[in-house]
Order: sequence, then C-alpha cells, then structure tokens
Amino acid sequence: MKFKSAFLGNTSCQVTDLGLGTAPLGGLYSPVSDESAFATLEAAWSSGVRFFDTAPQYGNGLSEKRLGQFLKDKPRDQYVLATKVGRLLRVPDQPQGEDAYYKGTPPERPVFDFSYDGVMRSFEESLRRLGMDRIDILHIHDPDDHYMQAIEGAYKALDYLRSSGVIQAVGAGMNQSEMLAEFARNGAFDCFLLAGRYTLLEQRALDALFPVCEERNISIIAAGVYNSGILADPRGNAKFNYADADPLLVKSALGIEAICNQYGVPLKAAAIQFAAAHPVVATTLTGARDAAEIQENLDMYSFPVPCEVWDSLKRAGYIAEGAPVPTTPNSRA
Repeated sequence: MKFKSAFLGNTSCQVTDLGLGTAPLGGLYSPVSDESAFATLEAAWSSGVRFFDTAPQYGNGLSEKRLGQFLKDKPRDQYVLATKVGRLLRVPDQPQGEDAYYKGTPPERPVFDFSYDGVMRSFEESLRRLGMDRIDILHIHDPDDHYMQAIEGAYKALDYLRSSGVIQAVGAGMNQSEMLAEFARNGAFDCFLLAGRYTLLEQRALDALFPVCEERNISIIAAGVYNSGILADPRGNAKFNYADADPLLVKSALGIEAICNQYGVPLKAAAIQFAAAHPVVATTLTGARDAAEIQENLDMYSFPVPCEVWDSLKRAGYIAEGAPVPTTPNSRA
C-alpha cells in the first residue's frame, strides 16, 4: 500500500497518513512477547508506515525500549518518531503489584511531573530507553489536572528544545479537545494528538479545537478512531473511552453499523476513514498487537467506502453537518 504524507504544522516533520501507536506493544491489557512486538513493527514498516508514536507510560518504558531496538537498524531520516513527557518512571518504595493497565512490564511506575526540569529529565530518559540521539515530536501527555504546570513548565521546556534544534515539533496528546484548544491559544504548538474525540460517535472537536488549529496551522494526529473498541465491535462488552459503553452509545454504534452494512462496508472502515477526511488531520494513528492487526488496519483504511455511506450517516444525524467526509471512495489510500 502506498501512503501519502503530510507536514506537521510549519515543521519539516513529514508523516505518513497512517501511523502506528505502540501502547499495545507495551502490554496494554495483556502481555505481548518480544517476538510478537517485533513482528508487528516489521509488518508496519514493510507496509510503508513511517510514523511511530510511543510514550514512557506505555508499558512503563517497555514500548520505548522495544521501538528503539526495532528502529536502531533503520535509516534515521526515513521515519518520524514521537514520544511524550509528563511522567517520570520510578521504582516505588513499596511494591505495588501488577500495573492496572499494562501487563508483563518492568517494575517502574509513572510519576506525574510537568515541571520544566521534570520534562528535561523525561526527555533524556526517553532518549536512553529508545537508544536515540534525537526525537522528532514531543507531546505533553494528558495534563488534564495540571494545565498551569504544563503550560508554564512543560511547554517552555519543549519550546526551548525546539528552538535548540533538538526536537522538530511541539505537541500535546490528550483524550479531550477543550484543553488542547487552550494550549493552541496560549502557545506555539505544531501538532496535537487527539485520542477518541473526533470519531463517528463524537465530533466536539469541530466546535473549538479544529477552528483554532486551522487558523494557526496546527496539525491533528487522530487516534482512538474506534473509541476504545465500540466502533470496532459494538456488541458484547463494548468499551468507550476505556470503560464499559453507555447503552445509548451502543445503540448509536449499532445504528452506524447498520447503515454501513447496507452498502457492504465494515464499520471499522468507515470509522478509520472518517477522521482522516478533515483537512486539519495530517495522520491517523492505529494500534496493533500483532501482524494480523496491522494488516486489518491497512485493509480498513483502504476499503472503498461509497459516498452514499457518508450521505446516509449525515442524514441519520451521526455525522455533524459541518464535518468533512471523503469525497471519493478510498480517496486517501
């Protein structure tokens, strides 16, 4: 599959329009072996994916270590690498047992720190885990309850690293759009990683975030396009935003799926292609635990979705009137 690429904001970072998020390779919800992790990364690379996203929290350092080990033999100018700041990994004074989300991980646990000095330490520690001498994109990671420290400490540290040429792009990654809009108004950001807040089930980002991003040329990295799984399979124990889905959301997801089924389109294909159609979205991140999931993501991203699907979803009220949709089947693949 041949990918298009786009620049992030005003930077020289050029990302493929499908990227790989590596939280699952850190053992999210269940352990992943080294063998499976490296096979997954190789499948993504072989398919043409050249944008990789990680974070210290993903597997408490395991994702960064695995990704760095995989990329060490790849030409450095052929891929874009993003990681995050805001959590330092430290071994607790008292054993805490297994991590609530990441399984089969090292003993370190994340400690929140959005201060200037903490971010500089986080950056250096990520470089060591990755085995890299530079990182392309640094995101402030989920500072929901720490806005002032994030904008006064973390942002200033990232701005300094960018002006020093150590990183290329300054971003923030969150599961909400409102605070990202605040960041956009109060800092010179290049990109935002928006997880789960611009999907077939939720389009609040259209209200405040996307307009300011268009005005300031801030690129969106769209993640969580399946909304934690409900837009992959709305049946059974469906999840939304990492928790059991509300019955009304399940009803909506089933309604979207029913329209897709009328045209022989998988729900996943519509979900992954919808977010990519907005002009502020430069790339879409999908996660995978194995090579088969990489192939499925590729298949869904390139599946021909007739324009009638989008028209029907708009008429049914699932897509906001002002939301762009793909103009031709498979137009971005």
